[in-house]
Amino acid sequence: MKTLPVASLALMTLLGSTGIGLPRPGVAAEVTAQAKQSTTLVEVVTQSEETLYFNPDTIYALPVRVDRTVTLNGVTLPVGTVVEGRLEPIEGGLRYVASHIQAGGFRRSLVASSEVLRDIKDPRETSAQAIAGDAAIGAAGGAVLGVILGRGLDAGAIIGGAATGVIVGNVTAQRVVVIEAGQPIILYAD
Repeated sequence: MKTLPVASLALMTLLGSTGIGLPRPGVAAEVTAQAKQSTTLVEVVTQSEETLYFNPDTIYALPVRVDRTVTLNGVTLPVGTVVEGRLEPIEGGLRYVASHIQAGGFRRSLVASSEVLRDIKDPRETSAQAIAGDAAIGAAGGAVLGVILGRGLDAGAIIGGAATGVIVGNVTAQRVVVIEAGQPIILYAD
């Protein structure tokens, strides 16, 4: 059995009697709940009328605008307030990190960020039209190989080439973060 020096026992007794330094049951939960209550949600949208596609490995400056009036630290941010910030790479996609707000001739610092904006296979490369194009290229490649290998225009080679084109096109599609026009992004501000 290990014994503690008398000084350690005295310190533990002192801390225990004052409640300093010793966790109380439920304290972590209280602190987490208070932190969530003090966080303000700011809904923003891009200023573009078109769908935007972003490489998840790149940083992009991207001003957005407030989509719903919100009060943040006693300051009301009306719809249309410009939020300056950027998209930054994070595991699984990008995260929007705000740095400033601009409205009515003033500019103010803002510390807020979004959750992960998930990356997906580029829908421009996996759409029905893109798949049909990949299939046509694959079929043509299969036909050419059939002729080169002396089998002529073999239906099996053409169909196999088409299937290969579809598979390769879908597998090699790059990953992007897609933000639709008007799609809300929720920023968490302290």
